[in-house]
Amino acid sequence: MLEGVRKEFKEVLGATTPVILFILATLVLVMGAETETIILFISSSIMLVIGFTLFLLGVKLGMLPVGESIGSELPQHRSLFFILGVAFLLSLLVTMAEPDVRVLANLFDNVSGGSLDNNILVVVIAIGVAFFIVISILRILLGVPIKWILGIGYLSIILLSFLTPAEFLAISFDSGGVTTGPMTVPVILSLGTGITSVLSNRKSISDSFGLIGLASIGPILTMMLLGVLLG
Repeated sequence: MLEGVRKEFKEVLGATTPVILFILATLVLVMGAETETIILFISSSIMLVIGFTLFLLGVKLGMLPVGESIGSELPQHRSLFFILGVAFLLSLLVTMAEPDVRVLANLFDNVSGGSLDNNILVVVIAIGVAFFIVISILRILLGVPIKWILGIGYLSIILLSFLTPAEFLAISFDSGGVTTGPMTVPVILSLGTGITSVLSNRKSISDSFGLIGLASIGPILTMMLLGVLLG
């Protein structure tokens, strides 16, 4: 356990130190920030390193194994509706808990002056992710090439972009990016690898991955549709 903590701490420290030093140098040399601001930034950076260390440790010890266990258990129930239902619900809840989605919702609320409730934005994004996770799992089970799903998905986005109001167009594409956050990615990837691990007739490498790419299409489409409905 302690060895795992030390390993994660070294990785997080190595990844964040250059960014922290660069921002610190900018605060001191360029902006001439006050001592209180510098102390606040340093203390926040320390908490950031500790928080990321504990989070990544939790991902490796808990989220990844649980996601793979759920994914490997689902196909054994022999019920397509059960598999898709559990995958939809799990993806929905994980996306709603994603910190990046909450940040985007809060920023949109500040810019729009509260014209759209934060919770509605979060739910719409989560539904988009969950819907395309279902499509991704169907692709794995039915052996559909990923290029067809990607092609149809992005063609739909291009066509729908002509109907989406300008104020919703940019945030629609940003909503696809926030789904690749630290909460959503481990669960979705482990779910996919778990499902393909029990399908001996599938190519694990080609089927285990691509879920994140497909999942990012969902919130773009659902946000565009929301814009069309509200516009």
